Amino acid sequence: MVKVKSIKNILRSIVIVPVLFLVACSTAPEKQYQDPLESANRVVYGFNQQLDNFVFKPVAQGYRFLTPRPVELGVRNFFANLFYPTVFINQFLQGKPGLGVEGMSRFVFNSTLGLGGLIDISTKMGMPAHDEDFGQTFAKWGVGSGPFLMVPVFGAYTMRDGLGDIIATRTNPMFYIENDALKYGLFGGVLIDRSAALLEARELVTGDKYLFTRDAYLQKRKFLVSDGSLDEEDPFLDD
Repeated sequence: MVKVKSIKNILRSIVIVPVLFLVACSTAPEKQYQDPLESANRVVYGFNQQLDNFVFKPVAQGYRFLTPRPVELGVRNFFANLFYPTVFINQFLQGKPGLGVEGMSRFVFNSTLGLGGLIDISTKMGMPAHDEDFGQTFAKWGVGSGPFLMVPVFGAYTMRDGLGDIIATRTNPMFYIENDALKYGLFGGVLIDRSAALLEARELVTGDKYLFTRDAYLQKRKFLVSDGSLDEEDPFLDD
């Protein structure tokens, strides 16, 4: 059963942003090299590769083989909608009220008329999906990215993005599910869905796979932070 929490719980989580600002700034001095933890990161990356080769990839392949394409798309829509409150909350926090209202409307329409998000009717209604998160919001507020981190199971992050994702757990409806079996079942579903979505992308990784993954991740984050414009520079990502 889903226990409905008050808005105060979400706001209480967001209040710790100033603390995270101080942490991020204190751990990433000006012009810090982007990957000072490369040796440790490579060890974690190797672990993640083995986990992917022997667990996630085979499971994703089996899921892709057994699941009809329309069902797979519906599942992907469902999980994307489940995470969407994080998007429109950060649109408001970034001073984009128009997009925030549109994002909130998108979530409401997909959750109701779209059968819990299984059908993305909002895009057809002229409300396309956007990609915003707390890591991007921190960047907009001037927080440096901090060092690059390779996290067991979850993969590539920067310190800024990792802290952002910790806060984002409070803006995801899954956090408020009291039934552990259902909560962790949904979490497992997220991992399988994301692994299936990356089946083709795995084949594009060439050369030094660690460097390829790291640089692709950092470039993507720069692109998202700048809303598609790479003119803005983050000194913490300088080579």
